[in-house]
Amino acid sequence: MAVPLTILHTLAAFCCYTALITRPSGSWDQDAYGAIALMSFLALAFSALGLLVTVAPPTVRRAMGPWWLAPPLAISAVAAIRWALGG
Repeated sequence: MAVPLTILHTLAAFCCYTALITRPSGSWDQDAYGAIALMSFLALAFSALGLLVTVAPPTVRRAMGPWWLAPPLAISAVAAIRWALGG
């Protein structure tokens, strides 16, 4: 389960990073605001899927350490804050 979780966490981190580096040119730049919202949403979705894969099956919870919960929680927090602040 480490490989799928690593892929999900990498995708979530990429989307979160993209949301963080996107800067609107001005208050009129709706495309940049849309990209920030989309990338933040995708980061939250990939993180939620990673959490679901980690928490839902009891065998995965026993086999994987609790530190596998840290990346999606951290990425979700950053993505939610970025989405809320918007720009």
